[in-house]
Amino acid sequence: MQNTIEVNGVSYTKADLIETKPTKKQILVLQRGWVVVGDVSQEASTVSVSNCSVIRIWGTSNGLGELAENGPLSETVLDKCPPVQVHELSIVMRMNVNEANW
Repeated sequence: MQNTIEVNGVSYTKADLIETKPTKKQILVLQRGWVVVGDVSQEASTVSVSNCSVIRIWGTSNGLGELAENGPLSETVLDKCPPVQVHELSIVMRMNVNEANW
């Protein structure tokens, strides 16, 4: 059984074979367009983000994934803020980041 497939030069791996363990630092896309980055923890239905910044301007040419992988770029605008707590259902998407670049 084949575990990867290549389409137009891009290699794809079966999702159940990819390690998806959350990193401590994540980018969270929240309802109403808020995007925050920081150290994420969860207790019951409350998600807390410490060492937190609101990402006001991504400053990327290839979207939020570029920011997650490369860290803040020269045109990225981060607004430091106190710790944030949100209900888990207000999170639209969680994205692991390359923590070495943050």
